[in-house]
Amino acid sequence: MNKAGGERIILGIDPGSTITGYGLISVKGKTPSLLALGIFDLRKKEDHFQRIRIIFEETLALIDRWHPDELAIEAPFFGKNIQSMLKLGRAQGAAISAALYRDLPVFEYAPRMIKMSITGRGQASKEQVAVMLKTLLSFRDEKIVLDATDALGAALCHFYQSQKPAAGQGCKSWEEFVRKNSDKVRQ
Repeated sequence: MNKAGGERIILGIDPGSTITGYGLISVKGKTPSLLALGIFDLRKKEDHFQRIRIIFEETLALIDRWHPDELAIEAPFFGKNIQSMLKLGRAQGAAISAALYRDLPVFEYAPRMIKMSITGRGQASKEQVAVMLKTLLSFRDEKIVLDATDALGAALCHFYQSQKPAAGQGCKSWEEFVRKNSDKVRQ
């Protein structure tokens, strides 16, 4: 549901078990702008389960403060360390649970997709993504933590992806697409 004047707010989250980044954008018409970005710094908490609780509570606080319409979250990448993957999955689950608790729709994007949406290159570095975001959203902050810009990238990626028409609409072939969209396709 859009706010007054057609405003749409997207919350982006880059989940992490030691640092979780967040970024919020406002979209008016087809123009995104930065609302806020930052991190939940969890490094001082020794207990992993307390970190999960903080991610849940802080995500709820952001939702209650900014009233976003959607949550865009970075999907975990596949690494070799199983314990790290489990912790990352739990962090992601905490943020997703907070969104679902407040009835927000959740959209997940692979890191490569986010980088591609922001820079045009799926292999871009975190620093390149941050520089491009600063340019696209016209903000300047030299002390920005890359986890925060990664989260902002997820939000902007979601905005870009939601502007595209539903590609294929779940069709497995061109024939199926044409059959389902015969009123829109000239033969």
